[in-house]
Amino acid sequence: MLPNIPQYPIAVAAVLRAGYVVVNVNPLYTPRELEHQLKDSGAKAIIIVENFAHVLQQVMSAVPTKKVILTALGDMLGFPKSMIVNYVVRKVKKMVPAYELPGAVRFADALSQGAGKTFTPAQVGPDDIAVLQYTGGTTGVSKGAVLLHRNTVANILQSEALYQPALKKIPKGEQIFTVCALPLYHIFGFNTNMMLSMRMGGCNILIANPRDLPAMFKDLSREKFHSFPAVNTLFNAMANHADFNTVDWSSLVISVGGGMAVQSATAKLWLEKTGCPIVEGYGLSETSPSATCNPVDSTAFSGNIGLPMPNTELTLLDDDGREVGPGQPARSRSAARR
Repeated sequence: MLPNIPQYPIAVAAVLRAGYVVVNVNPLYTPRELEHQLKDSGAKAIIIVENFAHVLQQVMSAVPTKKVILTALGDMLGFPKSMIVNYVVRKVKKMVPAYELPGAVRFADALSQGAGKTFTPAQVGPDDIAVLQYTGGTTGVSKGAVLLHRNTVANILQSEALYQPALKKIPKGEQIFTVCALPLYHIFGFNTNMMLSMRMGGCNILIANPRDLPAMFKDLSREKFHSFPAVNTLFNAMANHADFNTVDWSSLVISVGGGMAVQSATAKLWLEKTGCPIVEGYGLSETSPSATCNPVDSTAFSGNIGLPMPNTELTLLDDDGREVGPGQPARSRSAARR
């Protein structure tokens, strides 16, 4: 239950290497939403940033989650920046409501304890569960999509293959830098940013709060980056912001849109300002997540969801489960009769 801070990839690596299952939790959940997810997943432990510890406190008596690892926003920033950030967050901006979680272990203490132990790799296979990714809140209560290790690995490798034409534009030997403004607890950011970037030996520029556009532009103005996955609302807000030109966009070779439909007006403005067209993809939490995407060497925005990912087969069915031919709408028989 963390925002985009360095503790997130460290925690995910720890959980997976220990042979456990990652359950990504939105830090902005209400107590009711958090209680449902912890009960439904059966999570025995939680790693949480202290800003939201008061929410966890309200549901602790009702959930199976009894091990708590607690961190502060600045914990992994190094001395003295970590102390300064944590002081400002707690005392100046007062972003940490009072809480009581007896027995909680501090993140730094957990790392210290682990550093003195010998690592024994867990025995996990491709058909073991890697992630329970909760989704579908718009159709009722959120449901956990079961993603196996092979599901996650396959999609990472598919995405890496898809990216190759764009990656050739990056000077040989230059590390790939990716802007990570997508929330890592969402499957789009989880795989497209964190997992894919690690697979390629890349670096993620973590944006903890993409809603704070001035702060985000300030961070990006100090960096050279090549890849920017995002949703339409963020692309649009950034392209229309006064600080947009404070950033050097000349190294950007991949702009991937997903999570929602990309609007043509947004794509047009983004291309005008960056010279890098948005390539739109489509997927689901259940597909780990990418199912289709437009070619990354496209020169313009197409407005469609693209082609199947490498080694992916798609079929289009109507409401009666029958395959629909090329160029035909997926209508049900009752709709066709009307």
